[in-house]
Amino acid sequence: MGNMIINHGLTAFILVVWMSINIFLFVWFYFFYDLGDQFYYTRHLLGSALAWARAPAAVLNFNTLLILLPVCRNLLSLIRGSFMCCGRTMRKQLDKNISFHKSVAYMIGLMTAVHTIAHLLNVEWYNNSRRGIYDPLSTALSDLADGSNTTYLNPIRNIDVNAQQNPTYFALTSLAGITGVIITLCLILIITSSMEVIRRSYFEVFWYTHHLFVIFFIGLVIHGAGRIVRSQNNLVQHNYTLCKDRIEDWGKVAECPYPQFAGGPPGTWMWVIGPMFLYLCERILRFIRYTQTVKYRKIVIRPSKVLELQLVKAGFKMEVGQYVFLNCPAISHLEWHPFTMTSAPEEEFFSVHMRSVGDWTQKLISMVEELPEGTQGPRMAVDGPFGTASEDVFDYEVSMLVGAGIGVTPFASILKSIWYKFKDSDPKLRTRKIYFYWLCRETHAFEWFADLLQVLEKEMEERGMGDFLTYKLYLTGWDQSHTDHVMVRFDEDTDVVTGLKQKTNYGRPNWEKEFEQVRKENPSSTVGTFLCGPAVLAKVLEKKCAKYSDVDPRKTRFYFNKENF
Repeated sequence: MGNMIINHGLTAFILVVWMSINIFLFVWFYFFYDLGDQFYYTRHLLGSALAWARAPAAVLNFNTLLILLPVCRNLLSLIRGSFMCCGRTMRKQLDKNISFHKSVAYMIGLMTAVHTIAHLLNVEWYNNSRRGIYDPLSTALSDLADGSNTTYLNPIRNIDVNAQQNPTYFALTSLAGITGVIITLCLILIITSSMEVIRRSYFEVFWYTHHLFVIFFIGLVIHGAGRIVRSQNNLVQHNYTLCKDRIEDWGKVAECPYPQFAGGPPGTWMWVIGPMFLYLCERILRFIRYTQTVKYRKIVIRPSKVLELQLVKAGFKMEVGQYVFLNCPAISHLEWHPFTMTSAPEEEFFSVHMRSVGDWTQKLISMVEELPEGTQGPRMAVDGPFGTASEDVFDYEVSMLVGAGIGVTPFASILKSIWYKFKDSDPKLRTRKIYFYWLCRETHAFEWFADLLQVLEKEMEERGMGDFLTYKLYLTGWDQSHTDHVMVRFDEDTDVVTGLKQKTNYGRPNWEKEFEQVRKENPSSTVGTFLCGPAVLAKVLEKKCAKYSDVDPRKTRFYFNKENF
């Protein structure tokens, strides 16, 4: 339990607070509409479905306030910078912005479903009351219309339409109905296109449908203007306890005037105006960056269809492990894709490595391959840089870096920066030990990174710091010809695959053994475990960090960090 608190305590606390607010809002507004005197006549027509429609609406308002904040990247970078004086645990929460964004989205989806079902029932009951199917009081209330002495309660005014079709007619002709249909369809498309399989394989579908949120927010703000849920506003003059059974006396005796009703003013705009303004500022800043000139310093096609772009932009400053969003107008003016930078802050350029995955990267690599030698590549726009968990790598005494495939990119930046820090004898370097693990499916993937490791290997040996960096490369896929080649050259001093002194391992790491070794070699140390890789591996490492952490601050503790885009 103590280990879980170390790694997940603050995250759990934030989620509990968020969920508690959701529950409070739901319960509060449920009883407000279920017990409020001003809604007595409305409840008589609709029953408990009134409260079941309005309580989710309150929760929806709260979560639409939150949904845009985790994707305001510049805001998060600003907050991350202001938290540099605070503990790393607080900054770690910012790296879980996408997870929180998803949680809020799920809550919006759930509350929308409850809200929609309740209102479908409400429309049906409104329709039945309007046609006199229920008791005399329901009929009397439904017959009230806007006039000199009365105001309506039942929003269904037209009964010339077929009784079975009237609810559909109302949904497609009223302001609340039309906007409700539109925002529900938008939400369905947004959520379904966000599934992992679609996001990974058809990113463009995810990208474009996700921007239906603009229509969703506009519809949400307008939705309440229909004012279909109405309350009594003359309770003092018309006491329902005295008058509900004296329908024939309404408007004829002083103590029972006609009940007067009014719809509440729309309030969603008050919840979303702030986040919408912040997001608008984000887009304006992105547009400004879009117009700034970016030049190519170098373009390299690496093995395994990996494209390296070395770029230069005036005034651009970065930290290790940060990422940028790239846009290529020749492919699409609207699509922006995230890439971790592989260069070090000490270099005069910034670089990214991208693998051919998805339509966008495939098109870009094809365009670059067709360029005449020595020419500039297609126009590129850059938004960023933005902070990630890897920025904190030098705040730990010991760091474990785990990359899978192209997920090694943030650690390229870190290892390059270490090389520069050693070269310049940087006294501010706190880190005294780094463990680096790289898992790849094919041998060619190691080639573009092996040069950097060779330089680091040589640099550490010359400085007598061979123990500073321990790296282990794992090949998870191979064929028989490769096996035969390795067996023939097994006794050579350098590795067959990488040319490094450290031999490549075959298969996957035994994480139990690795964590046990790190804990044994670093007693009483704080170890930062950083991953850029798949969610399956993240779950494994997260469990190991919890298992091998000790609650006693005098012993070894592991903190898990994962790159999220």
